[in-house]
Amino acid sequence: MMVQTTLPGEMNEADLGQWCQALIDSNLAACIDMRKVRSIFRWKEEIVSEFEWQVQMTSPVTAKDSLVSTIKSTHPYDVPEITWWPVEAIQEYSEWVNKIQTRNSN
Repeated sequence: MMVQTTLPGEMNEADLGQWCQALIDSNLAACIDMRKVRSIFRWKEEIVSEFEWQVQMTSPVTAKDSLVSTIKSTHPYDVPEITWWPVEAIQEYSEWVNKIQTRNSN
């Protein structure tokens, strides 16, 4: 699975790294990509344009619900963007990602 969220752009890289590291340490994500993006959205009847951190996580299907729950409980936004979609990958990469299942059951 690919799970994606955005975090505040003013979050410094050390705090962002700690937030992401906690997801890796808890075996909810195998790999996390982070990048700065400009987001434009309507919030409380205002049009907002600001930088955010886009965080994209690769996770086994079996860990998705726990990952989403953890993101929701640790996210600083009132209404966080949390989206997910299935992905296909080469067999070796899929096997590596799915090793999280083994680590979670130990």
